[in-house]
Amino acid sequence: MRYVTFGDEPELSPDDFFMNEALKEARLAYAEDEIPIGAVVVCQGKIIGRGHNLTERLNDVSAHAEMQALTAAANFMGGKYLKDCTLYVTLEPCVMCAGASYWFQVGKIVFGAYDARLGFGRLNQKITHPKTIISGGIRENECAELVRNFFKSKR
Repeated sequence: MRYVTFGDEPELSPDDFFMNEALKEARLAYAEDEIPIGAVVVCQGKIIGRGHNLTERLNDVSAHAEMQALTAAANFMGGKYLKDCTLYVTLEPCVMCAGASYWFQVGKIVFGAYDARLGFGRLNQKITHPKTIISGGIRENECAELVRNFFKSKR
């Protein structure tokens, strides 16, 4: 894994910097003909887990970007809890991924585009860990456009 630390591009805010890294993962998914969603997990300013959708390649509906990044981060940390970590993901997590973030006890989730159809926010109940901080809309247009262009190319 390529380790990236905030500060390598000082003109960006931390959220913009790490969302840019998640977008790089999403572009990898796009190139592999997967729905272009990317994720990174950050702890103490360092990326400790990366992932992008692999559902087609693995023939596994649970192989979402978040699941890949969370598993990689837990392996890096040598434990199953990510209380001091932030998950950056280009699209609002689905119910499955938000539920997984509960079990990993992710400290913060930062996402790009909202997903009115499948995002966990459409539910009127909290499915993330009670202490998890949620922030959405970071580089929203760029994240949404990547997904729109992917589906437009499929029609």
